[in-house]
Amino acid sequence: MTLLNTSLKWLLQRRLPRIEAMKKDPGAVQQRVFSQLIQAGARTQWGRQHHYKSIKTVADFQRQVPVSNYEDLFPYIERVMMGEAKVLWPSPVRWFAKSSGTTNARSKFIPVTPESLDEGHFKGGKDMMALYVANRPDSRTFEGKGLSIGGSLQASPYAVNSAAGDVSAVVMKNLPSWAQFIRTPSVDVALMEEWESKLDRMAEITKDQNVTSMLGAPTWGLVLIDKILAQTGKQNILEVWPNFELLVHGAVNFQPYRDLFRQQVFPSNSVHYQEVYNASEGFFAIQDDMGRPGEMLLMLDYGIFYEFVPLAESNQPYPKALTIEEVELDTNYAIVVSTNGGLWRYRVGDTVRFTSLYPHRLKVSGRTKHFINAFGEEVIVENAEIAITRACEATGAVISDYTAGPVYMGNGKSGGHEWIIEFAKEPVSMGRFEQVLDQTLREINSDYDAKRYNDYVLRPPRIHAVPRGTFYAWMKQRGKLGGQHKVPRLANTREYLDDILGKVLER
Repeated sequence: MTLLNTSLKWLLQRRLPRIEAMKKDPGAVQQRVFSQLIQAGARTQWGRQHHYKSIKTVADFQRQVPVSNYEDLFPYIERVMMGEAKVLWPSPVRWFAKSSGTTNARSKFIPVTPESLDEGHFKGGKDMMALYVANRPDSRTFEGKGLSIGGSLQASPYAVNSAAGDVSAVVMKNLPSWAQFIRTPSVDVALMEEWESKLDRMAEITKDQNVTSMLGAPTWGLVLIDKILAQTGKQNILEVWPNFELLVHGAVNFQPYRDLFRQQVFPSNSVHYQEVYNASEGFFAIQDDMGRPGEMLLMLDYGIFYEFVPLAESNQPYPKALTIEEVELDTNYAIVVSTNGGLWRYRVGDTVRFTSLYPHRLKVSGRTKHFINAFGEEVIVENAEIAITRACEATGAVISDYTAGPVYMGNGKSGGHEWIIEFAKEPVSMGRFEQVLDQTLREINSDYDAKRYNDYVLRPPRIHAVPRGTFYAWMKQRGKLGGQHKVPRLANTREYLDDILGKVLER
């Protein structure tokens, strides 16, 4: 075992007492974070507007500050992007995490402050490996390289001396030199903007390296691995990376891919899997027990104050919001965060369900709205409605009902979206309908567009035109007839697709 591997594991294990203390007294930890955030926020224009100096308790905070969507905060974020100081956070802001999902623009831009990098993303990366080593004391992962696939960075569209990009790219660009030393490929390759060239170059570099771990969305990982296998002629990636040990995954639901990775990609019991919940808004949770797939420990000392809103109240400006000490098991909550990145009572858009208390472990149970995010594309209902409307206009079609969901990657094939549509009037050309639907989604959703690039992750959508009355019969069979029941437009699983298609085939 190398000296570097031994030394890094020893250093990481020193982080565990702090994590154990957080587990035992989560309320005190969150109260300390809350006080620090309010003190910092009082020095901002937002804080003065909402009278932060008078806030003494969480109840005061919840009474004085409304819960916000991105659209609510965008006027302030736009001022930050134009270079205005101390609008949402007192520290200078040079970086912005870019993601899709907003309802008023193609992309949204989340401020990334020095504090959110140091106290959140970097701290989370260290704790992630500390918790893994605690589960696998014999780990040799630091004897090789950690492979990470980043996005890309572009100059800010507003101000000089600032940049925007995928949160992974922002983090990677700012990593300290010691962290750069143990990862691959180099930053200039990892952040290349042109995806085809980047993946080709990454494959060329990493096929000859001792890669022992990989971090990133499993969908992009599959694309890269397929390229490496094509270049090397090997049957599986363990023939290329025989010492591979750990896949750290996040961003999309891993469950549909679990069997694929275990049986085909990494066919070995010596490969382990760890989930993280790291979003543009902050680093939230880490799987601390490798025997609990899908469950993650909520990290409460990363400069983020959490509130949990029952779904029935999730769209209210001043909803009933629970602190970490008030949550219950097996209840779906919408997450609201206040962060050291300058987000205040911000709706993340995710729903979570706690699987244990003390320690507080959770599962990401979905989104507050219907969506498809099987590949990191974050297609929301509004995206689908716009695309459907344009496709109908272009082809003379009229739609009665529809639903859509994912087709998962596997057997060397990219994934995709599958649509079931009941037409009141058929399009003059189904091919043209599919083309406009796809192109519109690419125009209005930057994450979908990235995944559709050269069909690497997403191939063009597939549409099933079903007979009139299909959705009515399906809803009736489910006991869901009536004005309060609606056909689910989007789903992140194949539950509705397979059920409906099964019924159509039976008929």
